[in-house]
Amino acid sequence: MWVLGLPWLHPFHPERIIVAGGSAGGGLAAALALMARDRGGPALFAQMLMCPMIDDRNDTASARQLVGLGVWDQASNQGGWTALLGDARGTNDVSPYAAPARAADLSGLPPAFIDVGSAETFRDEDVTYASRIWQAGGSAELHVWPGGFHGFDGLVPQAVLSQNAREARARWLGRILS
Repeated sequence: MWVLGLPWLHPFHPERIIVAGGSAGGGLAAALALMARDRGGPALFAQMLMCPMIDDRNDTASARQLVGLGVWDQASNQGGWTALLGDARGTNDVSPYAAPARAADLSGLPPAFIDVGSAETFRDEDVTYASRIWQAGGSAELHVWPGGFHGFDGLVPQAVLSQNAREARARWLGRILS
């Protein structure tokens, strides 16, 4: 199996589990890291969160700036969170396992790679999440890709920015696994 151009380790090494995902999958990966920490395992080696959807409140400056723009704007985000949470969306009844930005404590998490485009709804929530990991004493590598919109690297894979994003992910994986 190949992950971002790197051969996966064989045989399986349970002490090197990395969770990864993009968009809603990035939110799921972040939630899994929180849950694994809170439940005492399995121990995760790292988390790779690509433009993660992590905050149901949908009230950041980037969410407001991009109303009606891009492939995933504030209205799309509200619809996605409502589909998951129903009437609980935006209330104090939302679990951090559904919306990881709701977690009060981000200490004790595995090292994180977080990347997001500068021109997407999730920009500010992802930057805040990385900052909170640092404030809790954790390790996070954050990339905010200038001009990148939600899913830019998948929609325009030949763009230099997309290639740079994929290469940064691969370099981080190489460093974390070495």
